[in-house]
Amino acid sequence: MKKALSATVIVAMLLGGYAYADCGYPKPPEKIPDGNTATLQDMLAAQKMIKAYNDEIKAYTDCLRSEHDAAIAKADPAKITKEQRAELDKVLVQKNDAAVDEATAVTNRFNEQVRAFKAKGQK
Repeated sequence: MKKALSATVIVAMLLGGYAYADCGYPKPPEKIPDGNTATLQDMLAAQKMIKAYNDEIKAYTDCLRSEHDAAIAKADPAKITKEQRAELDKVLVQKNDAAVDEATAVTNRFNEQVRAFKAKGQK
């Protein structure tokens, strides 16, 4: 049992330090304009920021996948267990899902402001 735990710790330290080290988490846009007071130019600029942010999230998740795959390929198949592989997979999924969830939340906030902007124009 101790031997398996030691091997798990060693592999986790080796792979954990390597995996995802170069993938920089994108910073969300600082401010989304208030659709009730924003100009068309404000909304168009925000739309470009949201699109760029979503592109950065896509690049980040692609990077996570690439580094995960590289870590798996680098690992000695004789030393990595199914449980260790499952843990690396779990970390990838958690980081990917967190990034996608944040991007979705930012996009939803922007879409709320777009609806407010459009409603303002109909009054």
